[in-house]
Amino acid sequence: MKGNCRASAAKVLAQVIGEGSSLNQPLAAAASNLDPRDRALLSQLCYGTLRGYFRLEGVLQQTLKKPLKRKDLDIHTLLLCGLHQLFDLRTPDHAAISETVEACRSLGKPWATGLVNGILRRCRREEAALLANLNEAQSLDHPAWLLDALRTAWPEHWQQLVNANNQNPPMCLRVNQQLTSRETYLESLAAAGLAAIPCDHSNVGIRLEQATDVTSLPGFAEGELSVQDEAAQLAAILLDPAQNDRILDACAAPGGKTCHLLEQQPGISELVAMDSDSSRLSRVEENLERLGLQASVMVGDARQPPPELAQASFDRILVDAPCSGSGVIRRHPDIKLLRRKDDIAAMAQTQLEILQGLWPLLKPGGRLLYATCSVLPTENQQVIAAFLAQCPDADLQTLSLPAALESANTYQLLTQTDGPDGLFYALLRKAQ
Repeated sequence: MKGNCRASAAKVLAQVIGEGSSLNQPLAAAASNLDPRDRALLSQLCYGTLRGYFRLEGVLQQTLKKPLKRKDLDIHTLLLCGLHQLFDLRTPDHAAISETVEACRSLGKPWATGLVNGILRRCRREEAALLANLNEAQSLDHPAWLLDALRTAWPEHWQQLVNANNQNPPMCLRVNQQLTSRETYLESLAAAGLAAIPCDHSNVGIRLEQATDVTSLPGFAEGELSVQDEAAQLAAILLDPAQNDRILDACAAPGGKTCHLLEQQPGISELVAMDSDSSRLSRVEENLERLGLQASVMVGDARQPPPELAQASFDRILVDAPCSGSGVIRRHPDIKLLRRKDDIAAMAQTQLEILQGLWPLLKPGGRLLYATCSVLPTENQQVIAAFLAQCPDADLQTLSLPAALESANTYQLLTQTDGPDGLFYALLRKAQ
């Protein structure tokens, strides 16, 4: 029932907003309890409300006479869902309001029906005036600290980043070149009535015109494709594994880049997929199994690698470092609420420690590709500069990445509305 779907969305959002939970887990749990036909709406309500949270919350604060009690946070988030439907989805007023009001009963709080009905109707009537009263950060749907950071780092591009962060992301596919070609798979999509175009920056990337359930795509179960943004596809291409290389993917989960490396170079002697989170390594194993690929999967902290990883034993290392995620906010809008200004310096310190921990594992003449899904220089250029200052046997290599903004052989892709996510790349070579 649609009312139940909205009530489920309110509960999920209450966990994110009130408890600091990431969106993925509560959303997956809620979806499993819904009719399959309602799951797409649940996802749309949760993602859309979080993308518009600061604007919607700013409107709601103008209309609530007094804050709701903490035990009624689900009614608060239900109101945000209702505003998202009215303002962003442009759901017909009667449907958006009546279904949201009905969700109060599904939440076991019929007392809130009048409150929700009255606030949503007022917000529809006074939409223009309420939106006009918002401050800049609320209007642009970003926390003030992040807005300031983007404006400082990218004075000519910050508005592009903000706009892209607030949009639905494109759905991109990576074709498994061991099983098919991009051209052949585009023909398969066309035959299935799915519009798609080649990605601009990855030679195995495809962008779908409309997002769809990946399991319904032709060849998915057979391993012909994976879902991966075109910016992330560049990692395997830039690391450029050679025949007989031994490779470490040091922060491997969920395994997209691991699998791409193996697809790109089947002659790898061994690929070690390591991650500090044992639960997330199951995703790596699932992806490897579906694609028919093999890697050595292990739990390990890249800052202090396990002793079984011998020094100078890897030809290439991929470091997809944990980061703020500021380049993939459109895919993970909960980042806007969960990330804090103070997190960035702490993450940069972790990233530097990861480089310091992994560098001894690289053979002389070997290459390490440092990547983040961040657009903040503190996590990117500044980390690389600090590492180079400590390691005289490391030097930066030139990359062929025309879409990126280059600075001293470091490369920043900025999030684009109809293009790639915001990723950073730097390729380090160890002296012979």
